Amino acid sequence: MDHPHRLTPLGSTHNSVAIPDESASAWRKFAAFTGPGFLVAVGYMDPGNWATDLAGGSAFGYALLSVILLASLMAMLLQALAARLGIATGMDLAQACRAEYPLPVRIFLWLVCEAAIIACDLAEVIGTAIALQLLFGLPLLWGVLATALDVLLILYLQQKGFRRLEAFIAALLMVIAVCFVAELLLAKPSLGGIVGGLVPTPSILTDAAMLTIAVGILGATVMPHNLYLHSSIVQTRRFTRDPAGRREAIRFATLDSSVALSFAFFINAAILILAAAAFHTAGHTAIAEIGDAHRLLAPTLGVAAASTIFAVALLASGQNSTVTATLAGQIVMEGFLDLRLKPWARQLVTRGLAIAPAAFVAARYGESGTARLLILSQIVLSFQLPFAVFPLVMFTGNRRLMGEFVVSRGVRIAAWTVAFAILALNLVLIGELIA
Repeated sequence: MDHPHRLTPLGSTHNSVAIPDESASAWRKFAAFTGPGFLVAVGYMDPGNWATDLAGGSAFGYALLSVILLASLMAMLLQALAARLGIATGMDLAQACRAEYPLPVRIFLWLVCEAAIIACDLAEVIGTAIALQLLFGLPLLWGVLATALDVLLILYLQQKGFRRLEAFIAALLMVIAVCFVAELLLAKPSLGGIVGGLVPTPSILTDAAMLTIAVGILGATVMPHNLYLHSSIVQTRRFTRDPAGRREAIRFATLDSSVALSFAFFINAAILILAAAAFHTAGHTAIAEIGDAHRLLAPTLGVAAASTIFAVALLASGQNSTVTATLAGQIVMEGFLDLRLKPWARQLVTRGLAIAPAAFVAARYGESGTARLLILSQIVLSFQLPFAVFPLVMFTGNRRLMGEFVVSRGVRIAAWTVAFAILALNLVLIGELIA
């Protein structure tokens, strides 16, 4: 089923990670396939998530936990489809769009996807700058400009090989997890409130303010560029390109992404639970800015280190997300346009397009402006989602493309339900904004 007319944007990393032979245990094979899911999971816990989760937790307590859970389940389904597409066809989602759609459609899809990647990178730039300000007192504008140095980090990691890149991402994920376990132990959230928050309430759709944050959470959780990224990086594994090898690769890749996204759900839920326990219960119901959360954590929880732990996790999150967003940008540009840039040039373009608006807002409006820009970036991501999700669902349900790996009728129904639910939520939000 491979389509040889396109070379992968991954270059030398394509087919570079060895898979144990048939005599190896299932655990060893799973370990070899583990990695792409965690690179994808990074996008589900980036600084944009922090802004929307903090806003939701402080304003509405535990009520929006159900939205995070639903979004995580939707993400697991969509990422499993993305992995299946890449493994079954040998094309990533951008390449499949290029092969299947006429030029005007491809250009439109590329432009909206680039807008989403810029919005995502904008969130990383702002999050990293805020973390540098909180930890070291670096002015926000200088922190924004300093994020340009991340390009050097990404280039260095890419030269060291894909497994090293995955190890770096995993290490920072562990830092984030340890930080939030510590924060939750300090915050002592209500177990009853957490369980109750996992059950959806009608007010999420009827309350305009709650709906706006809910759609922001959806946009921050289900990341459109991750669908392009995942369908490409699963091809770094050197699995046998026959039906049995592809079937095994799909199974392990799906397990990898599901485990990784469960981890991302824990982080996102932890941020919202922390905001609910530390701020909402104390009457601080308007915490929509990361800086405000940082300032209030220590006095609210009564532990000076609480704010520092929070900032360390934010810095790790921003650095991690930078790597994966830039990889996605490279895959999208080369997949849609067959336009190849040197990695450093592509990364400078992506980062420059994010730094420019962030630097302007930081210089003109300061912290409150960047906080609003952060939440706006997540709403932009949510609007772009249907333009990535609909092609993905169509391709994976197309027997001509997928062959024997076409998804079942039940999975197609679930996937189309998710796609139209995302579209409906966005239309509702547009109606609220116009009204």
